[in-house]
Amino acid sequence: MPKLGPIKRRQLVKYLRQQGFDGPYGRGSNHDIMIKGNHTITIPNPHGSREIGKELLRKVIRQAGISEKEWESM
Repeated sequence: MPKLGPIKRRQLVKYLRQQGFDGPYGRGSNHDIMIKGNHTITIPNPHGSREIGKELLRKVIRQAGISEKEWESM
């Protein structure tokens, strides 16, 4: 996995899929979700070519139950 820092949404989805998450699925509102068993996380919307910033990435991986150390060592 990359260092904890800016990342493109496509890469984030790829890495979450490697961790067993399915999706992304639209839920009829502003954000998509990814699911792993009974665990659901919200992922940021695509905004053109802009990347997901470090702080938002931290929130997403925290929701996914992945520590920063695990993220960087995968």
